[in-house]
Amino acid sequence: MTTPAKRLDFFERYLSLWVLICMVLGIAFGQLQPTLVSKMGKWEFGQNSHVNILISVLIWLMIYPMMLKIDFGSILGVFAKPKGLIITLVVNWLVKPFSMALLGWIFIQGLFSSKLGWIEPEIAKNYVAGLIILAAAPCTAMVFVWSYLTDGDSPYTLAQVAINDLIMIFAFAPIVMFLVGVSGVVIPGGILFISVLVFIVIPLAAGWLSRTLLLKTMGNPWFEHNFLPKFRPVTIFALLATLVLIFAFQADNIIKNWLAVILLAIPILIQVYFNSGLTYGLMKFFKVKHNVATPGSLIGASNFFELAVAVAITLFGPTSPAALATVVGVLVEVPVMLSVCRICTGTRAWYEKSDQATA
Repeated sequence: MTTPAKRLDFFERYLSLWVLICMVLGIAFGQLQPTLVSKMGKWEFGQNSHVNILISVLIWLMIYPMMLKIDFGSILGVFAKPKGLIITLVVNWLVKPFSMALLGWIFIQGLFSSKLGWIEPEIAKNYVAGLIILAAAPCTAMVFVWSYLTDGDSPYTLAQVAINDLIMIFAFAPIVMFLVGVSGVVIPGGILFISVLVFIVIPLAAGWLSRTLLLKTMGNPWFEHNFLPKFRPVTIFALLATLVLIFAFQADNIIKNWLAVILLAIPILIQVYFNSGLTYGLMKFFKVKHNVATPGSLIGASNFFELAVAVAITLFGPTSPAALATVVGVLVEVPVMLSVCRICTGTRAWYEKSDQATA
């Protein structure tokens, strides 16, 4: 009996289409109502804080439900078979942000700006800053989807995501500050700290507290089947509304610099395939099970784009080149990650040809 191929549900399956529709709607909104969009872009927590009120609320509505799904109790079981986790963490934190920075310097600041003159030097620096922010945080929510499609080990995937989220609290800000500083853009430490607090620490703590209290009082079946599903339409609405707003804020930028959107996609694509291939190859070399190797490869390849967009807007503003770079990450994420899923499942027989693998 053949197992039916796993498929994304309706929303995830056509996420690239929804992003494209949001892009069209946002650009149209930005062009037809420039005054209103400009006013909305200035609704900030304090003067010149760059923390846009509308975007912040929508990002919170996306991130909080993701954090509710994280079971930190599952972490302990992973340490019994740590090889897969160690490889994932090494690629996520010691390779991925640095490889993206390198690709950004080579392509955006080097080839496309200095050599060909297609991008102004100052704007190129800001694009690279956005790319670094995009790559500095590993994916959280969509990893569960990718893991499902590749028959990944669910508890192990959960543990990998939980540990990455904990590391993100301490590692995200220093990595971004260092790499963006090297690229020639000064980031105010205070604003970056506020970004980490608002978009990582608070939703993570709120998710953990809510999960713990509700599991104790209402039980797991109610939490999984009644409480969590209520957030699904909210999360979808928040994601799409955020994209419409971001593309509205970026309307002029995209229309005047449409070539930049294509150019920014090049280092993002290379980085995704490089990091997923590196993780997958290391997992095979160290004889890690395929159902652990695939989610590990996918975590190392994809990005926490909701956080990246929020931080780029907070640091540089909603109409900045850095924010545009993170938005391009949203555009290419789904189709590229689906192709990585296909590669992982299509090479299972080759992967498992070696000696018996263990996580």
